[in-house]
Amino acid sequence: MTARQDPHDGPVIDAVSCAAYTIPTDEPEADGTLDWDSTTMVCVTVTAGGREGLGWTYAPAAAARVVADMLAPRVTGERVFSIAAAEHMMRTAVRNAGPVGLATYAVSAVDVALWDLKARVLEMPLVDLLGRARDDVPVYGSGGFTTYTSDRLDEQLHGWLAEGIDAVKIKIGEGAGARTSRDLQRVRQVRDVVGGDVDVFVDANGGYGRKQAVRVGRALQELDVRWFEEPVSSQDKEGLGLVRGMLDLDVTAGEYATDPHEFRRLCEVVDCLQIDATRCGGISGWQRAAAVAASYDLDVSAHCAPYLHQAVCAATPKLRHVEWFHDHVRIEQRFLDGVRQVRAGVLPAVGDGPGHGLTLKTADLESYRVAG
Repeated sequence: MTARQDPHDGPVIDAVSCAAYTIPTDEPEADGTLDWDSTTMVCVTVTAGGREGLGWTYAPAAAARVVADMLAPRVTGERVFSIAAAEHMMRTAVRNAGPVGLATYAVSAVDVALWDLKARVLEMPLVDLLGRARDDVPVYGSGGFTTYTSDRLDEQLHGWLAEGIDAVKIKIGEGAGARTSRDLQRVRQVRDVVGGDVDVFVDANGGYGRKQAVRVGRALQELDVRWFEEPVSSQDKEGLGLVRGMLDLDVTAGEYATDPHEFRRLCEVVDCLQIDATRCGGISGWQRAAAVAASYDLDVSAHCAPYLHQAVCAATPKLRHVEWFHDHVRIEQRFLDGVRQVRAGVLPAVGDGPGHGLTLKTADLESYRVAG
C-alpha cells in the first residue's frame, strides 16, 4: 500500500525495530498448571519525524521474528496517524501464520508503539490522545505463586499492603484432579494476613474441572473471596457459565482472548472481562474489547503489564482495576525510565512528557538480549 500524502496524516514511519530479552525470575514461580524461571519481553520501536514510539509484549522470542519479517515491511512507509490502516495491514500479513496467539502478540507490540509515537508527534500525553476518563487507575496485587513458602507469601502480602493496595490475588489450582487442601490453606493464610477490609482474589489458571471448581468456589465463598479467575479453562465457555451460575462471587476470564468474537462469547459467561493489550492487538484491540464489554454493561480489568496499560485504562470508563503482577512490575520498574510508583493503591495515568512517557533502558537490558 502506498503511503498517503495528506499532511494531516503526519510524518512517514521510517523504521521499525524489535528485540527480545529473556529475564530470569527472582525465584522459581508456578501456578496450578505451569512453572517457569524466566520471562521474555519483546520490545518494538517505531520511528518517524525524529520521534520514537515504544511498545512491548510478553511472549516467546519468536515474536520478534514475526515483527521483523512480517510486520515491519508493512508498517514502514505508512503515515504516523494512519494507525487503523497499519493495524489492518498487520492483521492481513499474519493471516496465514495464524491470526491468533504469537502473531497477535507481535501485532500488539507494534500497535502500542504506533499509538505512543502518534502521541509523541502530537506532543501530548497518550491518555489525553485516547480521551482521559480518570487521572489514575486502581491496582490489585498479583503473585502468590504456588512455589512460595508461607514466609515469602506473607512478605509479598505485607509489601502490597504497605503500598495501600486493597485487593490481592494468589495462584491456586494445584489440587486440580486431587485434594485441594493446600489451595484452601493458602487462601486462609491470605485472609489472616490482610484482614477483612482487603479483597482476596484467586486465579486457578483453568486448572479445575467444572464440578471441582464449584466445590472449591463454595469453600472460597466462606473465606469471602470476591474474584475467581479461570476456575475452568477459558476455552470451556459452558463451564465458566455453569460455575458462575452456582457461585456468589465474580467469575472472570479473558486474558487469552484476541478478537472481538472471542470477547463477546466470554462476556456472556463472566462477571468482569479481563483484557490484555499485549495480546489482543494492542491499544486498538483493547478499545474494541472494551466496547464489546460495555455492550454487556460489564467492567473490564487489565491483565498484567501495568505500565503499558496505565494510559488506555485511564481512558476506559468501565474500568475496575489493573493487575499489579509481580513479574511484570519487577521488569518494568527495572528496565523502563519514567515509571511512577503506586500510592494509596493507585497508579497515575500519565508520566512526564508526551506519549506514555516511558523509554527503554537498552543498555541495562543488553545482557538479556536473545533476539533482534
